[in-house]
Amino acid sequence: MALRGNLRDFTITQLLNLINLASKTGTLVVDGPSEQAHISFRDGKLAYARIGKEEGSLAVVLHKANKINANQYRAISDRAGQMTDKELGLLLINAGYVTQEDILMNLQGYFTEMIRKLFTWVEGIFRFENELLPPEDRINVRLDLENIIIEGSRQLRELEQLQDEIPSLDMALKFTERPLTNVNLSVEEWKVVKFVDPKNTMRQIANTNKLSDIEIRRIVYGLLQAGLVEMARPAGVVTPPNPKQFPTQNKEEQKTLINKLIGRIRTM
Repeated sequence: MALRGNLRDFTITQLLNLINLASKTGTLVVDGPSEQAHISFRDGKLAYARIGKEEGSLAVVLHKANKINANQYRAISDRAGQMTDKELGLLLINAGYVTQEDILMNLQGYFTEMIRKLFTWVEGIFRFENELLPPEDRINVRLDLENIIIEGSRQLRELEQLQDEIPSLDMALKFTERPLTNVNLSVEEWKVVKFVDPKNTMRQIANTNKLSDIEIRRIVYGLLQAGLVEMARPAGVVTPPNPKQFPTQNKEEQKTLINKLIGRIRTM
C-alpha cells in the first residue's frame, strides 16, 4: 500500500517513525501551502533534504557554516562551473580548505535543519516515492532518525502549547504602554517588532520575515510575556472564532466541560 495522505492526519514525526521502522528507501515528497519538500532516505536513514528553492549546494552550505569565506566561495563558484558536489568536495579536500568530516558534519546539520522546518508544517499533502532516490550529483549522508524523531516530538508539543497561548495567527498585535527603551531584543524579535501594527496580522508578519508558525509564535509569546505587545483584532476585519480555542471538538465533552464550569461558578 502506497504511503500517501494529509498532514492533518499524520504528523511529520509519525511519518519519519514509519520510514525508520520499515527501513524505507526512497523520497518523501510533501506539498505544503507554498513550498514543496523532498526528503530522501536509504534503508530508513536520512540521506538528503531540500525544501522549495532553497539552495543546498555544498558550496552554499559550507559558506553558511563559515567553513569557507566570501572570497573562497566566489572563487569556488567561478571555478566549479558544472562540477557536481561530489567532485567539488574532493577538490576542496585536496586543496586543504576542508576535511571530509567538515563536509559530512555540515551537510548533516543542514539536512537536519530542513527537517526542523518541516516539523512546523501542519497542512500539506504527502506521498512516499520508492523509485525516487537521493540525487546522485549531491553528497548523501546516513543519519539515524531516532534523535530527529525525538526532537520533532518535543517541537510538536511546544507548538501545541504555543497554539494554546496564541490560537490564531490571523490576529494582529499592538504596543502596550510600556516603552521599548532599554529592552534587549534579538535580531529576529526586532524584525517582528518593526511590523507591529493593528493593520498587520501575525501571519502576515511571519510571511514577510519568512518565519515558520512555531518561530513567530515563540517570538510573539516572549513579547506578550514581557508586556511589550498585546493581541488585537486586525483593523477593519471581523475575526471568526477559532475552533482551537475550545479544548475539545466533541459535543458531549464540551457539554460536560460547560456543566462543570457552571457548577464551579455556582459554588464560588
